[in-house]
Amino acid sequence: MAASGADARSCWLRDAATPANNLTYALCQQGDVLVTHDGGVKWTAQATGAKGLLRAIAFLDANRGFAVGDGGALLVTEDGAKTWKTRPVGTNENLMAIQMIGEAGWISGYDGVILHSEDGGRTWAKQNSGVTQAIESLFFLGADHGWAVGWAGTILLTTDGGKTWRQIKTDAASWSLSSVYFRNARDGWIAGFGGQLLRSADGGATWKAVATPVKGWHTSVRFDQANHGWVTADNGLLLSEDGGDNWRPVPVDATIFVNKLVNAGGSLLVLGPFGLMRQQGTSLEWKRLENPFVRETDTGQASDAGNKKPF
Repeated sequence: MAASGADARSCWLRDAATPANNLTYALCQQGDVLVTHDGGVKWTAQATGAKGLLRAIAFLDANRGFAVGDGGALLVTEDGAKTWKTRPVGTNENLMAIQMIGEAGWISGYDGVILHSEDGGRTWAKQNSGVTQAIESLFFLGADHGWAVGWAGTILLTTDGGKTWRQIKTDAASWSLSSVYFRNARDGWIAGFGGQLLRSADGGATWKAVATPVKGWHTSVRFDQANHGWVTADNGLLLSEDGGDNWRPVPVDATIFVNKLVNAGGSLLVLGPFGLMRQQGTSLEWKRLENPFVRETDTGQASDAGNKKPF
């Protein structure tokens, strides 16, 4: 189902994927997927048929994609989001994150759920995480090395693709954790609630706290190809130009309520419920891509959305 900005139903952006140049799929938590083939100038909306909220999206290539969400929902497309089918995964827990690397994939969710696929997402099997806390974020470098983080300071690592997961205890993680990212097999970063920004120099075995100017919620962390570090924090951005040793605020459009960074080929996307921005030029500049499917009544709720974090 295609829709124009005038007749599409409400859309709060939750996640995005860019499997090819100028091609971006943006996930509405209400159940639609927005698609642009020209870098964000024009968008169409495709309905997934999801019954509950959707939380994350991933694509293997320009056509094959996945969306996950509440109630164990996994929806699959093989035609570039034009049509979607549900696929059973063996759990009714809310699913929060998905990553695909080649034909391998991982999904995480509530109650310590981690699912793994070895066949391009056709079938999924549970992995034993060893925890019962919700796992909000996972990140893999290749088929073996992976990390996962979640509520109550949960940190997990694997070196065998998730066959075994090791729980890491650290005093630096005292609150729930929202995002994990590794620049290479040793240099890792975690963002979380209560101003937490953690760094590992040994592949995730140990972690140290890194100070930032924001003591609220650090919701995601990424580094770009220019070695600039970025953190979404309290509806804004933090920037490091020295590899993560020091961080400073960067003003952005406050009406977007940015809360997630996404790799987009050679650049980054940053998104919030009411819009996206893409890196430009030297990577220190951001260009807003309007979300044409937000209703006026939604944007009128912006102040509440920023405080309540609808995601």
